[in-house]
Amino acid sequence: MTTQQQLQHLYWRAGFGPRPEDVASGWNPRKALRQLLRDSEKIDILDSPEMHYQEPLTPFVAVSPGAGTPQAAMITTPDQPAMRSGVQQPAPGAPMSAKAAVQRGKEPPLRRQDMTPQQRKMQNDNIRQSFYAMNTGWMNRMATSAAQLREKMTFFWHGHFACRVRRPDAALHLNNTIRQLALGKFGDLLLAVSKEPAMLQFLNNQQNRKQRPNENFAREVMELFTMGRGNYTEHDVKEAARAFTGWGYNLQGEFVFRANQHDEGPKTFLGRTGNFTGEQALRIILEQPRTAEFIATKLYRFFVNDAPNPVHIQPLAQAFFKSNYDIGALVEQMFSADWFYAATNVGTRIKSPIELLAGIKRTMGLQLVDDKPLIVFQKALGQTLFEPPNVAGWVGGRNWIDSSSLLYRLQLPSVLLRNTEFNVALKEDENDIAPQVSKGDRTFRQQVKTTVKLAPLQAMLAETAPAQHAGKLSEFVLQVPIRPDNLVLIQKAADNAPAEGRLRAMITSLLSLPEYQLM
Repeated sequence: MTTQQQLQHLYWRAGFGPRPEDVASGWNPRKALRQLLRDSEKIDILDSPEMHYQEPLTPFVAVSPGAGTPQAAMITTPDQPAMRSGVQQPAPGAPMSAKAAVQRGKEPPLRRQDMTPQQRKMQNDNIRQSFYAMNTGWMNRMATSAAQLREKMTFFWHGHFACRVRRPDAALHLNNTIRQLALGKFGDLLLAVSKEPAMLQFLNNQQNRKQRPNENFAREVMELFTMGRGNYTEHDVKEAARAFTGWGYNLQGEFVFRANQHDEGPKTFLGRTGNFTGEQALRIILEQPRTAEFIATKLYRFFVNDAPNPVHIQPLAQAFFKSNYDIGALVEQMFSADWFYAATNVGTRIKSPIELLAGIKRTMGLQLVDDKPLIVFQKALGQTLFEPPNVAGWVGGRNWIDSSSLLYRLQLPSVLLRNTEFNVALKEDENDIAPQVSKGDRTFRQQVKTTVKLAPLQAMLAETAPAQHAGKLSEFVLQVPIRPDNLVLIQKAADNAPAEGRLRAMITSLLSLPEYQLM
């Protein structure tokens, strides 16, 4: 494997793809990894005024979705009880509590049951628009941020700690909590996520009280977040649920421990007996070597290969456990291993829809004039940021590809690079804020206007003969060797294109190959 191939493999797995200048840097993979780690030391939270949801306070005129944007294509979330901001200190634009509103002489936010139909519609539209901004803002961050590894790790944990709530402010705070701790100690991340109002709401721990324990949160913490199924008993679930009684959040979206709702009796959990609190239950889970193995395996499947290799994973898990769960050290060890660059691990993973979209944007310097079609693309391809299908997150792997999603994947390059019309009737979503909409309202049919930075690609080809351009580009664009017959077709398409459109024609053809779906 050439140095360029190794660099491209690293940038695809540890980030969202290489740019032409990354490949031309002259670095070796070890130096590139050190730079990725340095660039990801800085933490920039995801935030903008548009991401902050505003409560409807007074009567108003409802605003309908923009033309050409299907209602079902908007960000949607389950109709769960409203909750306040998940920020520990009020963020700019975050909704204030009813008490704070009264103190400031403002009318407090209306309860949903007290709203008129017009007000409910405006509330739904405001929620959608906030999620729109969060989704597209994060997508652009993935494509442009120097902190590629931090954003990729945030994306990994976004699926690991899958959470879907109605309130944008709570979802955004959870996302930023994950971003801040994504490369730190797993114990700190686990505790912080477990205390997030969004997660406590999603997994019903707000209803977990000593008189009537709710086991949902405790079960998922062990099954999906730490040890995995088969490494605990039903008795452990019941005892852990007792330890988490009293964990909840207040109207301001802040974590609170309600001592009067906590079960202070002795508990026997994972072979230990004591009057355990929720924090102590999490520490006991971290004392289990199986937790380190579970996390290391999941990271291996995400970053290396869908098929776990115990020979590789065991040393990773043991080092992870001994380091007190240092995530940054674990991924550095993974990306530094010789087997990371083995042929069996290169070009063998199917890009998730987010990796596909963010990768095209990053490697091609592509920008949309209007970012909202990115939501439509995500829904059509089966993965929408902030909308995991359930608490287990996205299955991934071969599940990303079916007959319809593959068709859309192969059409996407022409839509983005040639402004071809994108035509899709999105599936009904039972969790939509307004799920019962007509097929017409769920249909997206329009051209998508974009800009592409071709200069870096032209610089890459500067010293290559025109007859070799297609081959040179294929080495950069694809992670697997191009078939000779495809190379002939792409070169022929370039030869038939006008001189000014030759490069764009080659790139579009390469991105449209099934091989581009692999990384």
